[in-house]
Amino acid sequence: MNSYKIIKYTAYALSLLGALFVLMIQMMDMLAGIDYMLIVAYLIMGLIVSSVVFYTLKNVIADKKAMKSTLKTLGAFLILFLICYFVLARGEDTPLRDGKMLSAAGSKLISAALFMFYSLIAIASGAMLWFSFKNRK
Repeated sequence: MNSYKIIKYTAYALSLLGALFVLMIQMMDMLAGIDYMLIVAYLIMGLIVSSVVFYTLKNVIADKKAMKSTLKTLGAFLILFLICYFVLARGEDTPLRDGKMLSAAGSKLISAALFMFYSLIAIASGAMLWFSFKNRK
């Protein structure tokens, strides 16, 4: 049996199980059904994420050109993160609302993540503007 049929029958079974839990919640007023429905939802999400990661890695490893492109992209993200962490981010101990303290390292990591997010927004906006002007006729 190929993987498509396995995935198809698993999807059918999980769909029926989810429908059963919805009926159980509506007909019998059982709030415990919500817990079971969430378990099914987490199971489906886990199956989807694992299959996407598996097939992506399988295709990237099989194609040398795709692997080279993927490694270039990952390298660019790593370089951007290192610039954001070592050059832009500042870390200092910060008191939290619950009375605990956020360490300087944690503060610096959060700051670097925010700078990276802002940088990626700027890069994406710049790329969209560049290609919209470039493709103008």
